[in-house]
Amino acid sequence: MVTQSLLWQSQQQSSDFAELCNALYERELTALARDENVILTSLQNRIKSLPHYVKRTAFALLNAQTPLELDIQNASWSAKQGNAHPSISQLSDDENVMTWYRNQSLVLGLVVPIGLNSHIVLDSIDRIDREKQRIRTNVYGWFYLTTNSSDNHEDSELLKNGVNLLKPTKKIMTAACAGHCWQNSRKSQPIMPSLRELLLSCTINWRNFKQPRVN
Repeated sequence: MVTQSLLWQSQQQSSDFAELCNALYERELTALARDENVILTSLQNRIKSLPHYVKRTAFALLNAQTPLELDIQNASWSAKQGNAHPSISQLSDDENVMTWYRNQSLVLGLVVPIGLNSHIVLDSIDRIDREKQRIRTNVYGWFYLTTNSSDNHEDSELLKNGVNLLKPTKKIMTAACAGHCWQNSRKSQPIMPSLRELLLSCTINWRNFKQPRVN
């Protein structure tokens, strides 16, 4: 028997789901309209797959196990932003970061934070090369977990462009999920994570960043 409270909860979730979908559609269509480099075939394919990814993301956001607040109207995570970029301390001690990764039993699909010049993004591990002590993330490519490898030229190029593999901590992951941004050492307007990043944010195991969340 469906009780009144369960019925209200179902209606509320349905309302939130619809509002999330609307916000995600608006954001993605605006982004597509502003993309001057997209070709027609690619645009058609992206629009065709948009309903699937929008609904999947909205459902994941509503059912995520996270300490963050969900902003239904903007389809984004909300959290208090720190005054300084939280990756600063890690960038001055990259050996500590690499040691953390070397000491873990890394698994494919693990969500990891990537530090950029002004903000932090989420990526996931899609390949592990234990022989060369390196991991590859889906978007940003290879990161070496040692400083004495002769093959570190790829990693060096990433560092030149301000791309750094970071150690997942609550502050780091919160900043990535909420799109916190800093310009000239000052807090700036948050950026909106992509659909892919929002989906990744829903798979974070906040109790243990070393393992993916088990559904």
